[in-house]
Amino acid sequence: MGEVRATIQVSNTLAPDTPAIELDCLVDTGAVMTLVPKDVLDKLGIPIIGRAVATLANEESEEMDVAGPLTIRLGDRVMFGTCLVGKMLGEPLVGQLVLESMDLVVDCPHRALGPRPESPAYPSYKLK
Repeated sequence: MGEVRATIQVSNTLAPDTPAIELDCLVDTGAVMTLVPKDVLDKLGIPIIGRAVATLANEESEEMDVAGPLTIRLGDRVMFGTCLVGKMLGEPLVGQLVLESMDLVVDCPHRALGPRPESPAYPSYKLK
């Protein structure tokens, strides 16, 4: 089974006139947060707003900066939120918060990401 990748557009929520930056991301279903490289956040003028402790795939914990607010677009789906700040020129990751907020599912056999079949036109949320 191979990796699943997605192309997202990241922009500064507070500066809508600033052009978005397109990123080729690894879709990581084991990650909660999205990770955006520092150089991308700097280009967009998205500030660091806090710190968090992230547990990495090797089970080590690392303090990381949190940046936001940012807008993430994937196709016709949009999410507003925060992200972890990755290393300069590092690989961006899409985590579960984006997948849940946009109501997307990972199709591992086809190495694809798309809307849930039950909600193809727009996200559907449970409120119970």
